[in-house]
Amino acid sequence: MGARRQALHCRQLGRRQETGILDADFFLADLLSKNGATLNAPSECHATFLPISSDNIIPASIHLAVRLCIAADWLNDRDQFLWPADTWRTDCEFQTDCLVFTLFHGQNRISCKAGVNHWIPFPESEVDAKDAYKSHFMVDFLSGRGRPTRDSITISAGEPPTPRQEDLFAAAEDSTPSATNPSTFQPFYLSTCASRVMDAGRALWRYYHAQPAALPDASFYDIRAHFQGHKPNGHMNADSSDAEYTRLIGDLRATMKALAAQIAPKVHEHGFLR
Repeated sequence: MGARRQALHCRQLGRRQETGILDADFFLADLLSKNGATLNAPSECHATFLPISSDNIIPASIHLAVRLCIAADWLNDRDQFLWPADTWRTDCEFQTDCLVFTLFHGQNRISCKAGVNHWIPFPESEVDAKDAYKSHFMVDFLSGRGRPTRDSITISAGEPPTPRQEDLFAAAEDSTPSATNPSTFQPFYLSTCASRVMDAGRALWRYYHAQPAALPDASFYDIRAHFQGHKPNGHMNADSSDAEYTRLIGDLRATMKALAAQIAPKVHEHGFLR
């Protein structure tokens, strides 16, 4: 197993832009090992990772969300993550909830200091950014532009991938609009819980951009680092002396907790965890 893990790598097919990587040990299968999932910039990859583009951002977000939305305790910490049923393919609300959850989770460690930040969910006009972003990938994706017709990531581990390995729980080919037919693009439907997370995130982004030293391309991680700072060992401080930031991040965390509670039953319903 060690050699297989070391050999695991992913390659992107086609010409889709790589926007980040899912850093994960895909061989850790129980809930106690759920923290083996982190969203990073492409330059920050480790031994086992999945490049993320518009082709597979939804399956990648689901992978992270289903591992992080349920707290481990002595009753469930040995529950196993398994191959899901196909029902997740047509559950658009679940897919979007997982994407929003991924955008605002602490394991999203995308930083503009490690390269171009493709994970800004709000247009400049909504957050009063002082300059244009270098990338509008996430804004465009959430508005319905640029979504592909099928996942095009293959996973190679020293042997030919199986059909199910090829597309990270076999993403439905017709689940997204055609990239050649812009008239089919539709904005994502947001559940009430996801909308509240987005509203809380937008307020946090707007407050950050009101700061004199705000960076136009700042990520969620960068915003937290700006207000919370880091310890000498490089770890981020748990809190901030800025009262308004503390209020805003508290509001965001409360909405994220509600979103996690909404996603959790679907994790079992779709067979990701049993």
